[in-house]
Amino acid sequence: MNRRQFAMLLALAPLSALPARADAKFQAFIENTLWPRLKKAGISRELFEAGFSGITEPDPAVLKLAANQPEFTSTTSAYLAKAVTPIRIETGKAKKAEEAKLLSAIESRYGVDRHILLGIWGMESNFGKDKGSMSVVRSLATLAYSGRRKAYGNEQLIAAFKILKRGIVKPSNFTGSWAAAMGHTQFIPTSYLSFAVDWTGDGKKDIWNSKQDALASTANYLAKAGWKSDRPWGWEVTLPKDFNMALVGRDHWRTVAAWRKLGVERADGGKFGAPQADAFVMVPQGANGPRFLVTRNFLAIMDYNISHSYALAVGHLADRIRGMGPILAAWPDAEFDLSFEQRVDLQRRLTALGFVTGGTDGRFGARTYEAIIAYQQSAGLPLDGRPSLKLLQHIKKNG
Repeated sequence: MNRRQFAMLLALAPLSALPARADAKFQAFIENTLWPRLKKAGISRELFEAGFSGITEPDPAVLKLAANQPEFTSTTSAYLAKAVTPIRIETGKAKKAEEAKLLSAIESRYGVDRHILLGIWGMESNFGKDKGSMSVVRSLATLAYSGRRKAYGNEQLIAAFKILKRGIVKPSNFTGSWAAAMGHTQFIPTSYLSFAVDWTGDGKKDIWNSKQDALASTANYLAKAGWKSDRPWGWEVTLPKDFNMALVGRDHWRTVAAWRKLGVERADGGKFGAPQADAFVMVPQGANGPRFLVTRNFLAIMDYNISHSYALAVGHLADRIRGMGPILAAWPDAEFDLSFEQRVDLQRRLTALGFVTGGTDGRFGARTYEAIIAYQQSAGLPLDGRPSLKLLQHIKKNG
């Protein structure tokens, strides 16, 4: 029985007659909404049937995970504690030695630091151990069907079927994360279509089974996202006592040499290098926590995953694999006298005033701290960058 016939039966049969785990509305959505879109994109009915074989209901785990991404819902310090672990650092060092020839060749061709590739490989799949076992088609159909990421689900589903059309992977083995991130370095389908490369020369861009293809594809991605080989992602820094905190944030790019003239120094006492590189000062957990001077290479990592916490974790893991030390400054307490609703209200009000917070989700990341400092400067307040009930009340009264 093909899916069209099954959809007709769904319309005629009482729900009690359906398979125990079938979802009539979801099945109708697949047939009446997704199939026309895929057909228009050049997907055959045969491939459509094969791709959706056995998929009769949305995956509840997908929607739950979509609402609780750790890089967006935890503090930067908590995220790094789970991401940059001793075992991951040691495994990264071992992989660096084991794959030295491959990494050297990829670094030479694409100009991307091998340690960053190792950082992404470690972060994304624990160096190939956890590539994801969820159905890519089911995950994307679920996102297209329900929740806040319908546009993403629809776009990626079409790209996913284009991958299946190429025959690189079979529908039965087409697996990844809840968001359909796939392979050793977790490419989403559109990224695969745009950036995947065949490093081994076997005629297949196989990011699932070939670490060579996956690492080269990631290097190609970062190179096209703007990675420059003459500078690192950034450094932990110390700021002079008289530093003007109004200069924090991506609205204040300066060369590394210019920052040095303002008294910014590496926290570990080392030399910066790359004096001509543009950089900005970032405070991912507030003005009283660790401070970083980050280059445009940091933004290239964020192109891979838009979270500041993720990009910082990749950069720091890369540095630890390189042999550098831990972050030196203490992370501040991230507990504030604001309820969740008040946190969201603070972000909404700042956004309405033109201060970019990076979202109104109640989570305070680098962009929210930058927005707070910018508002404090505009209002003539002390530039401590600290969210508080007093600050919210000031904005309500004067904003």
